[in-house]
Amino acid sequence: MNLRDYKVLTFDVYGTLIDWESGMVTALKPLTDRVSRSLSRDDILEAHAYHESSAQRWTPSRLYFDLLAVVYRRLAEEWGVEVTWAECVAYGASVRQWPAFPDSRDALKYLKEHYLLMVLTNTDNLSFSGSNARLDTHFDGVYTAEDIGSYKPSDRNFEYMLATLKRRGIDKKDILHTAESMFHDHAPANKHGLDNCWIYRRFDKEGFGATMHPGDMPTVNFQFNSMADMVKAHQAETA
Repeated sequence: MNLRDYKVLTFDVYGTLIDWESGMVTALKPLTDRVSRSLSRDDILEAHAYHESSAQRWTPSRLYFDLLAVVYRRLAEEWGVEVTWAECVAYGASVRQWPAFPDSRDALKYLKEHYLLMVLTNTDNLSFSGSNARLDTHFDGVYTAEDIGSYKPSDRNFEYMLATLKRRGIDKKDILHTAESMFHDHAPANKHGLDNCWIYRRFDKEGFGATMHPGDMPTVNFQFNSMADMVKAHQAETA
């Protein structure tokens, strides 16, 4: 099995191409600076993961920036801090400002020469447009939670993507799903028979950070610690 066996890379964005954990922690500072007890970075991320996944499960049609406003309020309640709705809304709007990983733009530019690049993301179109500007990439297909009306790891998101790609003549065997999150992406990729590539951004950290524990660990076909490492592996195959 080689990276060159595929024609299409389908990407998760947040956590894989966009450094959402740094973006979250920075945007949450107006809240976390007012918490009376000490919170570690992982304390913040794990609490966020719980409330985000809960909101996505209970209100799957809510736009991501609106959903994050609710997450901010749930976090404030959990940590005993009084906040205004305007503060909650400001946090939801911060997604467009979350930084890209330093290697993402160059890696996508290289991979674009060899693959069709698609996005399957748990965000809304407005938020993604800000992130896409940071990635500076024209994706050949963009499938957002707003388009689909649900959030990964829902089967609907993967079924929508696969049905849309099939209409374009793209078979499942030609797709490599590329993502960081075991919970949102690799577990459902296994379920839907998609080959997958784990971009293990948290290789030097414990736990799952801003994503929920997946339960039984999914299997992966490829594993790299960065997008740059994925590019190097492709270059080695073509040398």
